[in-house]
Amino acid sequence: MAKITKESFGRLRDGREASLYTLRNTKGTEAKVTTFGARLVGWSAFARGGRRVDVVLGLESAAAYEADTASFGGLVGRVANRIAGGRVTIAGKDYQLECNTGSKKQNHIHGGFFGFHRRLWDAEATDTGLLLTYRSRDGEGGYPGNLTARVRYALSNDNELCLTYAAESDADTLCNLTNHAYFNLAGHDSGSVLAQKIQLFSDAYTWADAESLPDGRILSVAGTPMDLRTLTPIGAHIDDDFDELRMAGGYDHNWVIRDEPAAVEQRPGMFGYDPGCPIDYAAGGLKKAAYAEAEETGLSLTCYTTQPGVQFYTANALKGVHGKDGAVYERRGAFCLETQFYPNAPANPSFPQPYLKQGDTWKAQTVYVLAPTD
Repeated sequence: MAKITKESFGRLRDGREASLYTLRNTKGTEAKVTTFGARLVGWSAFARGGRRVDVVLGLESAAAYEADTASFGGLVGRVANRIAGGRVTIAGKDYQLECNTGSKKQNHIHGGFFGFHRRLWDAEATDTGLLLTYRSRDGEGGYPGNLTARVRYALSNDNELCLTYAAESDADTLCNLTNHAYFNLAGHDSGSVLAQKIQLFSDAYTWADAESLPDGRILSVAGTPMDLRTLTPIGAHIDDDFDELRMAGGYDHNWVIRDEPAAVEQRPGMFGYDPGCPIDYAAGGLKKAAYAEAEETGLSLTCYTTQPGVQFYTANALKGVHGKDGAVYERRGAFCLETQFYPNAPANPSFPQPYLKQGDTWKAQTVYVLAPTD
């Protein structure tokens, strides 16, 4: 099991102090998590040649994250991604959510102006990881119900970083939590990821308009630049003359994950056997969503999730962001794999729905695995 240590991460504008926790396994791999936004601040491992490489873009302090507009490493909620017009109907009652995105700020994204990634969470180090808890009040962001959200970060000795989510509400509501980590497998400060390779275990994606809002159509990837079923350089087709890519400025779309269990991944000597990081590949509902690798470091990243979709985003909007260790983050200098319900699901009844009933527990799990390619 990973050893967990704690230090100060500075103060927020209101004077409250944020903490930074480091999870370190027996291989020397470290994951850093702050209580502000339950954010993943860093994830470093030894790459080819014994060089330590931090593969997660991050900022220097809680104050820097408080000013962040890119959701770096954030635990996003109450509902991740977009909802058209911020209008939802829950248990027969209409609600207006905060509108904080779109060409005229007419749509809802990532829980509103102060989503969960902009809140201070409580934290507890346990034998099975770092447990963070946030209590969202009724009406926050426009959502009904007092909701308690929890995420457990656990780091195994096999370099599995497991995020286990749970939430309950005292009224019917919506819940769709994800992590918005920006990955660069050549190192957070290494620049463009266009030469790195990606594979998505998906045969279809949800079409989206110029506001990145799906309209219910699920389209085959075959014969399009969205076909990433085989290992493909991220930059191979990102600028193709294709409407969806043109509207988004690159990849920023939801792929429908194949409904195939990842049971084959659990085998002796491989993953799922660290008692300090309990992962049930065989019966836990996990599916393989994505695989990526970087030739420069010989590092690969595999993503598993219980969620039905994954947003593959190529950091098209980053520009001159001053990050940790003196790094400056630019456009397409990272990629995100945000596991989720499909965007704009409440407006599209045919999509899997993120409704949470009073008294029920919403659960999800996502596992990221760092491993050598050779």
